[in-house]
Order: sequence, then structure tokens, then C-alpha cells
Amino acid sequence: MKPFLDKDFLLTNPTAEKLYHSIMKELPIFDYHCHLDPKQIWENQNFENITQIWLAGDHYKWRAMRIHGVSENLITGDASDWEKFEAWAETVPHLFGNPLYHWTHMELRTFFGIDTLLSPETARAIWDECNEKLQTPDFTPRRFIEKSNVQFVGTTDDPTDSLEFHQLIKNDPAIPFVVAPTFRPDGALFIEKPTFQEWLKKLESASNITVDSYNSLVKAMQQRVDFFTENGCSASDHDIPKMVFKEISKDEAEEIFAKRLNNEELTNDEIIGYRSALLVELGKMYADKQWVMQLHMGAIRNNNTRIQRLVGADAGVDSIGDNLLAEGLSRFLDALDQTNSLPRTVLYNLNPRDNYVLGTMIGNFFEEGIPGKVQFGSGWWFNDQYDGMVQQMTDLANLGVLGHFIGMTTDSRSLLSYPRHEYFRRIVCNIIGTWVEEGKAPNDEVILEQMIKNIGFNNVQRYFLER
Repeated sequence: MKPFLDKDFLLTNPTAEKLYHSIMKELPIFDYHCHLDPKQIWENQNFENITQIWLAGDHYKWRAMRIHGVSENLITGDASDWEKFEAWAETVPHLFGNPLYHWTHMELRTFFGIDTLLSPETARAIWDECNEKLQTPDFTPRRFIEKSNVQFVGTTDDPTDSLEFHQLIKNDPAIPFVVAPTFRPDGALFIEKPTFQEWLKKLESASNITVDSYNSLVKAMQQRVDFFTENGCSASDHDIPKMVFKEISKDEAEEIFAKRLNNEELTNDEIIGYRSALLVELGKMYADKQWVMQLHMGAIRNNNTRIQRLVGADAGVDSIGDNLLAEGLSRFLDALDQTNSLPRTVLYNLNPRDNYVLGTMIGNFFEEGIPGKVQFGSGWWFNDQYDGMVQQMTDLANLGVLGHFIGMTTDSRSLLSYPRHEYFRRIVCNIIGTWVEEGKAPNDEVILEQMIKNIGFNNVQRYFLER
């Protein structure tokens, strides 16, 4: 019987152990997509207690606590930080099989040196030890990132953002890692939202362009893409709940935009046509700047109206959608490819049913000299658990080229989430090590070392930074 969370955790054979400990373990981390706050990194203030860094904003944990029957007051309400931590500690022992059980104990061990299992009986001692350490200089946002050997952090930023804190971080030679913005233009794309015109006013202020037509909107977005590029941006990110595509003319886009400014009701076809047209315009901008375009497809968000009204967006009441995406995705990518304007693109599916859709879609679009130009992104959200990661990488290997995979990103709001990279890396090494042990892959040290280094770091660094 193997002990829980020992040095060979998730590694089931000697080859896997060697690949991880001798090669993968020491590679730096390139966390190309996350939701960390650059302001928090710049200010670099100590957290008052473990709840503030560990539970605040973590909708993964909130979701588990609600399923466990915990009162909302102890999750997002007015309860004290200790009471919220205590409620989490009471939930954890019930989470066998959920990655939160593994992540919780990996984070306690990695950052706080605590090997004790979290439970109601151990909660107070762990609370006290964590809080004491959190008051020391070695437990600040920057130190968490440094200690995790992170070289690159890709945040998620609205086009209207001033990028003030990215600029401050970039100009501080004492910060040894890169914090780069990522362009997230949801505000421009979701024309049907009640907040659309309010967002346009922010865009006008940021771009110094009056946005009174579709053409001026495109100009304003180009100005922001230019500005983001000047401030180190190399990627965009898109929330795509339904991947549908309808090709329309610029005149039609102008008419739809004018209707929205006049507060006229839009048809579903008009909404889809507008969003498709603007996505194509943005894709061309990204290709011109040699950015990476990321498409996160298939989430149904804010299912619980009561909780959304109480807590707001990202409250932990989102789930997997079941809309078909193959045809719309194909038409969108092809529309860009036809004019040689398809940027490097990462495709993420939330419904694992679509693994084979993306695993085959990535082979349709390519460019000489860019290995893996269109990527099947790592297991995302509900899929970034053991079985989901194994399935995603196995399906990618079956249908594409695993050796060009750009690997894992945290997609997290938590500074303590970097052990998820360790989790992923152990799984990669175990998959490949098992293939070697079973004679499905050669036991060639040179080939294996290069593949592990590429998937762990080299591929993603080249993909996002080399031009």
C-alpha cells in the first residue's frame, strides 16, 4: 500500500518516477492563462489569514461546500474568516476522488510545510500555523510565485484596462518573473447584454475614440490591441458559450450595431452575425500582432439566479453545456485561414464529449514552421482533474501530435494554485512512463527527455513568445 501524497504520488512505475524526478520536477512554470490580480502582485501585501488567500473567490471550493450542505453565510456571507475555514475543514474529508482533496493537501505541504490532513480535528492547529507564517516576508504574493519557479504569468484583462499595474511590475527589476496582460473582449462581443452600452463608454474613454458605429468600434478595438501589445500582451482569451458562426457583410454589422445603440431588440441571428463578424476582425488583429487566440467553449454560466443575485458572477454555479460546436468552430477558423489571418489558436472544450472534435479540428489548420499552430488545450475547469487530464492527453496523442502539446495552465484566481502544475506534470510522466513500461513507446532516454522538457516548458514558451 502506497502512502498518501508521498514523493511518488500518481507515479505508478519506475519509468514514470524517473521522468518526473530527473527531468520534469525542476522545470520552470509558464502559466499562460490565469485570473490573478496584477494589483495584488504589485502591492505584495501579506494576507491576514489563510481564508483570505485560500477561500475568498475560489468558486471550486464554494461549489463543494454548497454540495456538502454548508450555509451560504459560511461560504460567501458575513461569517468570520475562522468560521469559513472551519466549514471548509469539515467539508474536505468527504472529498475523496475530487481534485480538491489532492490540491488542498498539496498546497498545505508545498507552501506551508504542513503534512497533516485537514479535518475538523486538525483545523485549529493548521489555521494557527498558516496564519503565523502568512505574516512573515516569505509569504507574500510575489514570494508564492517565485517559490513555485514561475517565469511567466498571463493575467486576464478587459480591453479598457489601463494596465497600470502591469507597467509597474514590468519596470521593477526586483520582480524576477513576467506578468503579461491577456486581452479579454467579452464586453465588445456580447452585444445583447444590458451592460453593453455602458461598456462602450469605457472603451471610448480608454481609446479616445467616439464609438458611434461598427466601424468606429473596430477602430477603437484596434487601438486597444495596439496598446496591449505595447504593454507586453501576446494573447487574447474568449468566453464562447455557444460556438456558432454566421458570415455577414460589414454593412449588415453596421445595421445591427445601430439597432443596438437605438435600444432596438435584436434577433438571435443578428446577435450571432455581429459576434461572428467582430470575432473575425479581432482574429485578424491578433494574427497581425502574432498573438495567441484562446477560445474557452461550452460553459453554461450563472445557472442559479438566486446565488448570482446574492454573490455575483463567478459564484460557482456554472456547469457544462451540451451545444454542438464543430461546424461553427470550423467555419470561424476557416474564415480567418482563407485570408491567411488565422493566429496561433488554443481550443478548450468544457464538455469532454467534444475531445475528439477538437482532437481532429486542430489538424485542419496549420502553418509551415509553427509546430502545433492550433492546439487542443489542456483539460479545462471541470476537466482539470486526474481522469479529465488523462483522457485529454490520451485523445490528443491518438489524434494529433502529443510532442507539440503546450501543456498546463492554472486558469485560477488563487496564488496557491501552482501545485496544479505539479499535479499535471506527474500525470504526464505517468502516462508516458506507462507506455514505455508496456512497450508502447521506446525506452530511449534522449527522446523521452526531450518530450518531457517540451511538454513541461519548451513548447509553451516558444508558442507564446517566439516570433
